[in-house]
Amino acid sequence: MLQTTIRVGILTEKEISFSFDETYICGGIKLSPKITYSAHFDNGKILFQGILYDELLFETIAENAVFNLHEVTIGVSFHWERKITQSFPGKLHLIIHNEQIIAINIVLVEDYLISVISSEMSSTASLEFLKAHAVISRSWLLAQIEKNKTINVKTTYASCIQNEDEYIRWYDREDHELFDVCADDHCQRYQGFSHILSPLAREAVNETSGNVLVYDGKICDARFSKCCGGVTEEFQYCWEPIKHPYLKAISDKKDKNSNSFPDLTQEENAARWIQSSPGAFCNTSDSAILSQVLNNYDLETTDFYRWKIEYSQQELAALIFERSGFDFGEIIDLMPIERGKSGRLVKLKVVGSKKSLTIGKELEIRRILSRSHLYSSAFVVDKQNYINAIPQTFILTGAGWGHGVGLCQIGAAVMGEKGYRYDEILYHYFSGATIEKKY
Repeated sequence: MLQTTIRVGILTEKEISFSFDETYICGGIKLSPKITYSAHFDNGKILFQGILYDELLFETIAENAVFNLHEVTIGVSFHWERKITQSFPGKLHLIIHNEQIIAINIVLVEDYLISVISSEMSSTASLEFLKAHAVISRSWLLAQIEKNKTINVKTTYASCIQNEDEYIRWYDREDHELFDVCADDHCQRYQGFSHILSPLAREAVNETSGNVLVYDGKICDARFSKCCGGVTEEFQYCWEPIKHPYLKAISDKKDKNSNSFPDLTQEENAARWIQSSPGAFCNTSDSAILSQVLNNYDLETTDFYRWKIEYSQQELAALIFERSGFDFGEIIDLMPIERGKSGRLVKLKVVGSKKSLTIGKELEIRRILSRSHLYSSAFVVDKQNYINAIPQTFILTGAGWGHGVGLCQIGAAVMGEKGYRYDEILYHYFSGATIEKKY
């Protein structure tokens, strides 16, 4: 039986402030609405209204009641990071971990999905696109819950390989042991009911209720990102070395040559591809479509299909030291070692005057080369202005936004606008998968 409620980690702080729109109850004590309460970490306990607790659970019997968490950080470590007040349905659970308080929302799966759709993109997008996203978000969620059960049993699981020559790390959901998923981009954006949830978002979830993507009898680990850049990536190049047949590289277009694209694992082909602008569903500048896909803070990013960033020697050396913790000295080269099927770098060798090290996988590469994250790891490097054989300028030209695995949100939105049904969208991005109703 698939679980009907999930635990979503929202916020971790020394002090958490919250309020209620209706009367909530905690340990038999009624808490009045419209009043701001605070819980503080105090010597291994939670201090709340003068009493120390190990944990606190706030719940209500009022229909459609919500609680409000204040100063919630969204877009953690991304260029649009900010703090906002968010409202959530269901229960609020406060627990202690690493000398901080974690605020967890216990919420119905389908309510969670309505919010995810409105948080990941505008809920005014086409119904078919929203239905497609409802199915993949539900599939991803339930697949992660099952995966976490196996990880908790397997004590040998690791997501980092480190030696003198390499530092290879991938970021997935295995670090969430106290809740099922988090609320930010690390998992799926879940911003509660703070947004105006359109009837279309509810309709998309209701019409696909219980539907998931399945391959070979198992729920698909259905991934998605903002913009694939023309070709989607394969799972094993971004996360653990497991090849999922339904997450293979495909061209983001539908015509007689849709399965034909260059071998982007080869450097020469990748460079040519990235420095061009091939046709694809996600190669669009249609502001009407983009405003449906991107929320207001995402619209701050304007150059997602092909982009360019320039660093001076001093900027790049300082940035890599700050973000990696390794002192490479002056940066002599950024050498591509391995690329995935979409041209995204899986391994990049940083060659410095003091140290050289191969970095991977894609998110770690993006992380050390930006104060937030590079849009993607599909980039080529142009070195200029040499002084004593040391380049003084590095120009990164790149393609796409995100890891590129699975559904391309901008491409899928374009498909929805072109009249494709939600199942056609899903079968385009998830090869060989089928849609099944599980509950």
